[in-house]
This record gives sequence, C-alpha cells and structure tokens, in this order.
Amino acid sequence: MMSSNQENPIMQLKEQIVSKFTLENWNEIGLLTNTTTIIQQYPRLLKSLKWDDDDYAGHVLTVLTKIDSLNEESISDIKKYIDEKYGDKGYYISDKPSERKITFAPNIFDIPTSEMEKDLIAVMMPFNDSLNKVYETIIKSAESQSFRAVRVDNIWENSVIIQDIFELIYKSKIVIADLTGKNANVMYEVGIAHTLGKLVIPISQNIQNNIPFDLQHHRALEYLPNDEGLEKLNKELISKLKTLNINSKDLF
Repeated sequence: MMSSNQENPIMQLKEQIVSKFTLENWNEIGLLTNTTTIIQQYPRLLKSLKWDDDDYAGHVLTVLTKIDSLNEESISDIKKYIDEKYGDKGYYISDKPSERKITFAPNIFDIPTSEMEKDLIAVMMPFNDSLNKVYETIIKSAESQSFRAVRVDNIWENSVIIQDIFELIYKSKIVIADLTGKNANVMYEVGIAHTLGKLVIPISQNIQNNIPFDLQHHRALEYLPNDEGLEKLNKELISKLKTLNINSKDLF
C-alpha cells in the first residue's frame, strides 16, 4: 500500500521543493505557470525559505494548493520542471549544487540510504589525546549555532570504520578538518569531502607547515593549542558558522 505522500502529487512536490528549491526556482515556477502574483502575495513563503525556518514546508504546501486551485495542470507543469531541472537520480549531497552534475558509483564504499542532515558537521581530525580540547571547542562552537559536531569515533554503525567515515561525511552539511600534523587519514577524508561537494573548513596549528600545496588555496583557521588560542578558534568558528547559517539556502 502506498503512503499518502506517494499518492498525492502535491505532497510529492512539496517534499522535492523543500529539499531543492531556491528563490530562483520559485521565480521560474511563477513565470512558467503564470502564478508569480500568488507567490509574491504570500511573503512568508520566500522569507521562510531565506531564513530556513521550520515552517517553510507548510508555506510550500499552502502555495502549491493555491496554485492547484487556480489551474490543476500547473502541478503537472511544476513536476515536469523539477524532473528536467534536477532529474530523478536522487537529491543533492553537496553544499552547493552545480549546474553540471556527475553520477558516481564508488567500489570502496556503500552508498548510504539516509539523507543529508542539515545540522550535522563532520569533524575530521587525528585520534590524539592532545587534540581532545580542540574537539571540545569545535563542539562548543557548533552547538552555539545549532549544529551538531560529530567525530567518527563516536559512531559504530558498520564493521569497517572507513564506511562509517564515508557515511558521516556523506550525511554532513559541513566538514571541519584539523590538518595539524599532516595526518594522512585526515587528508584522505578531506579528499572525500571535496569530491562529495561538501563545504570544508580547514583548521591547523600551523598553516604554513601542515597544509599541503594542493590545499593551500583554501582559507584555513590557525590556532594555538592553549586556552587563549582555543578561545580564539571558538570565536572564529562561531563567526564562520553564523555566516553559513544566515546564507544556508545558498549552500544547496
């Protein structure tokens, strides 16, 4: 038996729109279905989109229902638009989807069945007791901006650790990578994150010595491993995450 979401085309569109749409998409839909007036006369829709409010899905449903009441064929037009724009091969796992898309089929990892979690930050760093306070600082910074910072040693869902690492990166919106000491595992994980299109925030105790040439064009946060240095790191991470939260709709 199909769920009500599967049977109801408006509910199906709502789910796709909530996970994919930007302001540009709504403008295009308005022109396509001649419903620009309906969209513009419902300001909470675009405001909740901009600020990533919890009530956005409800506003999407309301506007779709209004569009459907005006012209039932508009829903079919919107579905066709979404299929042509995004295809039916899944959802974006990147922080900012590109107009050009690739399909990948890794032979080392299994593709997770779970979707990306918008509040999840993957923390990639060496498993070293000397960095425990750094991890605590990252958690503190993340929580202040309503994110969850998780390191793979807090997860045991698969028998192979690299699969847990891949799934954590896959599901995360952001990756914070401590490149201190040029740890080979962390470098490998950063490569996975970049390939998946994640937004990576590099940090290091020594940018000049710890960040390899291929990554030196990325801006990194440098910190000292003492109380003053970690407090500075906390403030800089909060500032960065706050910016990402404000512009969260630009990350998809």
